[in-house]
Amino acid sequence: MAQQKKRLRLRRAKRSRMKMREIGATRLTVFRSPRHMYAQLISADGGKVLAQASTLDASLRGGATGNAKAAAAVGALIAERGQAAGVSKVGFDRSGYKFHGRVKALADAARAGGLEF
Repeated sequence: MAQQKKRLRLRRAKRSRMKMREIGATRLTVFRSPRHMYAQLISADGGKVLAQASTLDASLRGGATGNAKAAAAVGALIAERGQAAGVSKVGFDRSGYKFHGRVKALADAARAGGLEF
């Protein structure tokens, strides 16, 4: 059951990734586990990670790491690191997850931090 759920999520993710590759957009990729949130800025060709942030970073380690508040902190941090890397316009790759809860909190914080998508 869990393997089928993951397979279907990755199938949904593939569609958006192909579209972003087609238009040549830098991707803001999100991965969520029950305990942590991860975000990466990946170059348009898909070969290089330009910036990354996660709840495993030392600055975000204190307190709960698996809730929407922690996801918003990751979004703000990835926006800051993206600006430092010279990236302002990205495509949001939600990795097949629904756009609600922690994924939405991360996206809203990244937008507030200066990333456009």
